[in-house]
Amino acid sequence: MIIFLNGSINAGKSTIAKLLVKELPNTALVEIDAFHEMIDWMPIDQSIQLNLENAVSVITNFAKRNLNVIIPYPLSEKNHDYMMENLKVLDTSIHIFTLAPKLEKTLTNRGTRELNDWGKERIKHHYTIGIPNPTFGEIIDNSDQTPEETVQYILAKMKN
Repeated sequence: MIIFLNGSINAGKSTIAKLLVKELPNTALVEIDAFHEMIDWMPIDQSIQLNLENAVSVITNFAKRNLNVIIPYPLSEKNHDYMMENLKVLDTSIHIFTLAPKLEKTLTNRGTRELNDWGKERIKHHYTIGIPNPTFGEIIDNSDQTPEETVQYILAKMKN
């Protein structure tokens, strides 16, 4: 099983992903942002395609070994289409959940993350281009949910 956790920066993707890993046996967590850290000298907009290509390879390797895979990453429509096209050869279910807290909530410091000006601008950009409101997957307004409540909601939805 593959689970994408879509959403803007500071929507709770990494927190939810780490909790889901504890709930689901044999699960790998693929942080696409880690691929960018390997080439942090490259501007993010130039590295996105390369990061996605690397992610497809890693996700495929894990899925072929019957591991569940969780991927927390903001997916644009274009990037979603790329991932689905390249992962469709796998014989596994793919679930997509978009964490979509209200913009005001996302722009506040949550947990241990201290937002800087770049992060706030990137969040606004994500909301402008529709990351929290995609045409794919299930959208969850987690503004007033604890991370644990969001995890339980996701687990219940996957059973249906």
